[in-house]
Amino acid sequence: MGRPGGDAGRVGRCSCSVGEEFLKDEVNALSMQSTNEDEVSSVPPSVVAVVWMLAHREWVRFFRQRNRVIGALGQPILFWLLFGTGMHTAFRGAGQDFMTYYLPGTITLILLFTAIFTTISIIEDRKEGFLQNVLVAPAPRSTIAWGKVLGGGMIAWVQGLIFLGLVMAMGQVPVSGGLAGALVLMAVAAASITAMGVLFAWPMDSTQGFHAIMNLVLMPLWLLSGAFFPVPALVAGSPVGQIVMHWIMRLNPMTYLVAGLRRMLGTVVENPEIWVPGLSTSWIVSVGFLLAALAGAWWVVQRPARGDIR
Repeated sequence: MGRPGGDAGRVGRCSCSVGEEFLKDEVNALSMQSTNEDEVSSVPPSVVAVVWMLAHREWVRFFRQRNRVIGALGQPILFWLLFGTGMHTAFRGAGQDFMTYYLPGTITLILLFTAIFTTISIIEDRKEGFLQNVLVAPAPRSTIAWGKVLGGGMIAWVQGLIFLGLVMAMGQVPVSGGLAGALVLMAVAAASITAMGVLFAWPMDSTQGFHAIMNLVLMPLWLLSGAFFPVPALVAGSPVGQIVMHWIMRLNPMTYLVAGLRRMLGTVVENPEIWVPGLSTSWIVSVGFLLAALAGAWWVVQRPARGDIR
């Protein structure tokens, strides 16, 4: 079998045959086996198996399409190098260059791009017939959401980890005690953004519409998260525009993901003109954002979408 590269059609046909010949039979076998065994967990083994198979399939599908790997990882790195170099003299963060400031935002952008590229497969799976095969299998519909979030989130986290390793090798990030916490928060961010991708991709019937929604929703969330420019602090005499911008960015849950990474990676420079949430607040809001995104993904897959078998 040749490697399909960027040929989404051949990948879809291969995935569909896998769904028909393997996944459905495997789910049936696991379901029958679980009825003859004593329950040792509140989660049926068949559900865990289906979630894991769907997550594994996301890995296989994503890395077979090399253009998606390059796009998800290469474009944010290119932005980091170009903007970090080009805006070095224009950025006026006290005691900090723009490349260092932009680092947490670049990690978040890698997670965002990967989430978009992985969750778009929901639309392709529906068109190729694979999703219909999963829906008729004796497993809850929610397994689709959990499989997509687990697989896509793991892919995004690994790509973010690769970038973080590169910048650490360049000496841009010091090795500190907050590094382990940053890795955990990256996993939270990856799962949150992937779950949001599932929420938007499920009712879509075209990749063009999905990209339009992503550009309209997720990219502004990233731009207004303090990733590219800081959140202005409110001081006496602040103009109306600055007050409005402050509260828009402050109410953005992605702001707290970026701020948490910034604090744990040691790239925060205290400046009275810049507002940065505390680490505890960042964790609380980030975990709340994850739970809300997972609930949204679970809710949307329970609803029939155009093209599903009813």
